[in-house]
Amino acid sequence: MGNRTYNFYAGPATLPLPALKRAQEELLDFQGTGMSVLEISHRSKEYDNLHNEATALVRELMSIPDDYKVLWLQGGASTQFFMVPINLQVSGKPMEYVDTGEWSSKAVKEAKLYGDVRIVASSADSKYSYIPRDIEFSPNAAFAHITGNNTIYGTEFQSLPDVPPDVPLVSDMSSNLMATVTDVREFGVIYAGAQKNLGPAGVTIVIIREDLLDRVPASVPTLQKWKTEAEKNSLFHTPPVFAIYICKLALEYWKEFGGVSKIEKVNREKAKILYDIIDKSDGFYKGHAREDSRSLMNVTFTLKGAELEEKCVKDGLSRGLVGLKGHRSVGGMRASIYNAMSIEGVRALSEFLEEFREQHQ
Repeated sequence: MGNRTYNFYAGPATLPLPALKRAQEELLDFQGTGMSVLEISHRSKEYDNLHNEATALVRELMSIPDDYKVLWLQGGASTQFFMVPINLQVSGKPMEYVDTGEWSSKAVKEAKLYGDVRIVASSADSKYSYIPRDIEFSPNAAFAHITGNNTIYGTEFQSLPDVPPDVPLVSDMSSNLMATVTDVREFGVIYAGAQKNLGPAGVTIVIIREDLLDRVPASVPTLQKWKTEAEKNSLFHTPPVFAIYICKLALEYWKEFGGVSKIEKVNREKAKILYDIIDKSDGFYKGHAREDSRSLMNVTFTLKGAELEEKCVKDGLSRGLVGLKGHRSVGGMRASIYNAMSIEGVRALSEFLEEFREQHQ
C-alpha cells in the first residue's frame, strides 16, 4: 500500500487501513455466503449478526448505559437538524441552541420550523473563533443543543456547559465522536454522521436516552420518529448495510487499538504536534481558533496571503499530503486529524510545514 497518501480532508475522511484491507478481502464472499456484503439481505442471519455486533461495539467502546438506544439511520447528521426538534419539542417550551458556526446555524434554521428557538450564546462576533463561556440554558427549555466540534472553524467544547435538571443536552458529535472519553449520561441525545471518525458516508448514529423517545407527537411521519427505528433495532426498513459493515470493522480495530482512552491520548499528541508548529512559527502560521477553544480534530490556520496558501496546498499535495485547503467560508488551511489519522501522518505534515516556513519566511 505504498501509494497511500495522508488524507487531511474534513470528510469523508481517512479510515483505519486494517479495516479497509479486511473489507477488500471479504468483498466478494462475506463469511462464506458466496455473496458480497453489498448483496446480502438485511433480513439474513449473517447481516443480523453484523448489525448487532456493530451496535454492541459502540456500546462497549463508549460505555453506553442500558437505558440508551443506539440507532443507525440514513440522511446524514443534517437530517438530525430537523429530527431533533421534531422528536424533542415540548409545547410552550423554547428550544435552546449555542451558535458556534455553520453547522449549528443550520441546525437553528431547521428548528425554527417547529417552534420557539432561542440562541443562548454565540461566537459569531469573532468569526466563530472561540467557544462561548458562561452559557445559561433556561430550566424551562425543551432541550439544550450544542455542536461539540466545529470542523470549519477548528473550535471544540473543552468542557460541557451546565444544563438545568430535566433539560436534555443534545450534541452534534459528527466530528468528535469517540475522539475523547465521553460520559454518555451527561447527554440526552448524541448524533453523528459516520464519515469523519467512525466509518464511511451513508450512515448516521444516534444515541438517545429511552425516556425521550415518547416525546414525539403522534402526528409525526413514521420515519421521522426515532421511536420507529428504536423499536425495530434500526431495521424498520433497509439500513445502509455496507456503511454499517465498514463501521463495524473500524470499531473492531479501535477495540484492539486500546479503546477510546487510547484514542484520546493519541489524538492529544497529534494535535499538540501541529499546534506547536503554529505557535512557534513567529506569526508565519496564524491559528484561527482561540487557544482555549482549539479543536483536537480540525487544525485551522492561515498564512500571509492567498497566494502563499495556495502554494502551501500545492506543495503539500506533491508530498502526499492531501485535503489541506481550508473551507471556503474561512479560507486558509485546515488539517483534519480524525481518529484514523496516524501519528506518522501528522509528523509528515509538521515536517513539511516547518520546511515550508523556512523556505518562505
